[in-house]
Amino acid sequence: MVAIGFASVRKVKGSKDFFVGGGKVPWWLAGVSHHVSGYSGVVFVALAAVAYQYGFTLYVWWAFPSVAACFLGAYLFAPRWARLRIKLNIESPTEYLAVRYSVAAQQWMAWSGVILKVFDVGAKWAALGMLLHGFTGLPLSTGILLSGGISLLYVTAGGLWADLYTNFAQFAVQIFSGFVLFFVVVGHLGGVGSIFGIWDRLPESHSRLFNGPFTPLFWWGSLLAAILSSNGGTWNLAARFIAAPTGESAKKSALVSGMLYVFWPLILFFPMWAAPLLLPNLADPSQMYPALALKFLPVGLVGLVLAAMFASTMSMTTSDTNTISSVITRDILPRTSRRFRDMNQKQCLLAGRLSTLVFTVLTLVIAIEAEHFGGVLGLIIAWFGALVGPISIPMLCGLLPLFKHADARAAILSILVGLAAFVVTTYGLKTELAMRVTAPIFSSAVIFCLMAWLDRKKAVPTHVEDLMQALSARGEYASPQPGSAG
Repeated sequence: MVAIGFASVRKVKGSKDFFVGGGKVPWWLAGVSHHVSGYSGVVFVALAAVAYQYGFTLYVWWAFPSVAACFLGAYLFAPRWARLRIKLNIESPTEYLAVRYSVAAQQWMAWSGVILKVFDVGAKWAALGMLLHGFTGLPLSTGILLSGGISLLYVTAGGLWADLYTNFAQFAVQIFSGFVLFFVVVGHLGGVGSIFGIWDRLPESHSRLFNGPFTPLFWWGSLLAAILSSNGGTWNLAARFIAAPTGESAKKSALVSGMLYVFWPLILFFPMWAAPLLLPNLADPSQMYPALALKFLPVGLVGLVLAAMFASTMSMTTSDTNTISSVITRDILPRTSRRFRDMNQKQCLLAGRLSTLVFTVLTLVIAIEAEHFGGVLGLIIAWFGALVGPISIPMLCGLLPLFKHADARAAILSILVGLAAFVVTTYGLKTELAMRVTAPIFSSAVIFCLMAWLDRKKAVPTHVEDLMQALSARGEYASPQPGSAG
């Protein structure tokens, strides 16, 4: 991974190459990267525990919403992100918000998103530390610092290109190791018939679509969160579309990612679903995947599975880190200090690399202290799943002509209401998981839509009308404009 990352340096001449690949990323590479960036060590820790305890519902509320989100986004959102770069020459997902709403709204979303991502990425490092501890007995902090240091080396050097190429290599490792464990488990359980036969041997609840705390209400929240996250609410995924040469190329990328979400989780999750038959009465379900690999694979293949987990987590964390550094460099620093305004491409590249370094160090500190924030599952499901909505609803809806009457007030108020709903349901009322995830998203969406409707008779600013036109198909092959939205 480090070698691939440093080999990518030759493609990075300035910040545009570092953050958005110069707008020249092939659709197939962006599609695979978009998909693999959705995995991390959390899949093999927190989600593996869910599969062990609750069964097939994991596919229903985690994988299927991502399928729907990618297919919807291929036609609704992905092409618009690419056209934004063509129209406004943006290099970060939040850069266009200054034009669409206001500088104040842009700063609200930029700062909120960066703070959220510190915790989100920190949780992923913590998950990888737990995996290393399960395989090798390494102390959590040692595993976290080791994996973080490796990732920092190559993403700081090669930027988005390093991230994309390593994502592709990482997915190849994950595919191979995933199939190995799948076939080993199928063989141990009695052959191909066990793929469907295990459900008769597992508790009846494990074959339900909804089980335990993962209720229909939770599913609706997960679906909306996936639509928002996969299509740009998770900024590193928006970067894959922004880096596409055209809107049509971005559309193909989203379709590739969606098709992978249909099939690959079925292979990856099967050993996790079968684990109660192979490892009954496991004391700590979060250590199930390492225990499964150690029991059924020879030493060399255990190393391959561990490498795949390393690869998955590094692909997601470096994707996040690169995009967050673009937001810090392009949107936050120029508004906080004059010295960062009017930077040329090389100066912006240096600032981006320094931002990457500082952000990564902060996430590693959070990872080491993860248990103070509710553990890995608490951080990912509760914090990110709940807060992605308030931040991303105005960002994504701002791309659509249907909401062109929504202004900066709608954007800021929807974020504040969503955050308030999260605080009330999590720390005030202390409601169940489904409510903590859905309330912030739905409340934010309702406020944004309501304010857009109330302002429906107000004149839309000329620059917003121009932006909406540019995001249509007619803006597909327009030449990039000089300057930046920031």
